[in-house]
Amino acid sequence: MSGDPPALVEFSNVRKSYGPTLAVAGVSLAVGDGEFVALVGASGSGKSTLLKTVNRLIDPTAGAVRFAGDNVEGLPLAALRRQIGYVFQSVGLFPHMTVGENIAIGPRLVGERLAGERIARLLELVDLEPEMADRLPDELSGGQRQRVGVARALANEPRLLLMDEPFGALDPITRDALGDRVRALHGEFGLTTVMVTHDMAEALLLADRVLVMDAGKVVADETPHALLSGAGGAIAQGLVAVPRAQADRLAELAR
Repeated sequence: MSGDPPALVEFSNVRKSYGPTLAVAGVSLAVGDGEFVALVGASGSGKSTLLKTVNRLIDPTAGAVRFAGDNVEGLPLAALRRQIGYVFQSVGLFPHMTVGENIAIGPRLVGERLAGERIARLLELVDLEPEMADRLPDELSGGQRQRVGVARALANEPRLLLMDEPFGALDPITRDALGDRVRALHGEFGLTTVMVTHDMAEALLLADRVLVMDAGKVVADETPHALLSGAGGAIAQGLVAVPRAQADRLAELAR
C-alpha cells in the first residue's frame, strides 16, 4: 500500500531446514522502517530462527533476507551487525568485564572507543545510575542485567533492534517496566524493532503489528486492535484467548 513505510527488512521465501525438520517454511514479508513488530507463536514455531536470519546468526537454507535493500549474505558481517542491536533472554554479559566495558564492547570491536559520558547516557536511557558502569554483572539483579543488555544493543546507534524473548526471565513488575522503556526508546530514537515473544499480552501491548507463526509459517499478520476484534484466524485467536480469559477472571474477582 502506498501509505506503508518503506521496508527496512524484507524476507523473500525464506526457508531454514535442519535435516528433515523445516524450521522456517517459506516466509515472505516486509518490516517497514519505524515499525515495532512482534513475532509470536508456540515454542518451535520458527520465530527465533526467522529473527536470527536478519543478523546472520543463522543463514537460511533458501530464499533471501534484505536489510535496507541489500541481501544480508552479501554484506560484510561486522558492517551489518553494527547497524543492528540484538537483545536476548540470557543477556550474555561478560562476567569479568565491568558494566561499562560490556556496553562498549560493540564499538570496541570496530576500533572505536566509547566515552565515559556516552556510557553514562546509555545507562540513564535504561533507567540505571551512571555509577553502575564500574560494577560487575554479578553485582546486578536480573532486571538490571537485562537493562544493561538493552544499553549495549543501543551503543552502536543501530537502525534496527532485534529482541529474542528479552523479558522472559524477569518478574512481572520488572518485565512490564522494561517493556515500557523499550517501547519509549523505540520512539525516541526512531528505531525499527522486531521482538520475539511467546506472550501474546506483551505483543498486544507493545507492538504496532503482530505476526503469528505456526509450523514455520506466518499464519497471521495483524494490528493488535484487529486481533482483539477477532481477526487473524484460529491459531492467532487461540493465543489471544489466554490474556482475554485472564482479564475476564480478574474482572470477576474485582466484582
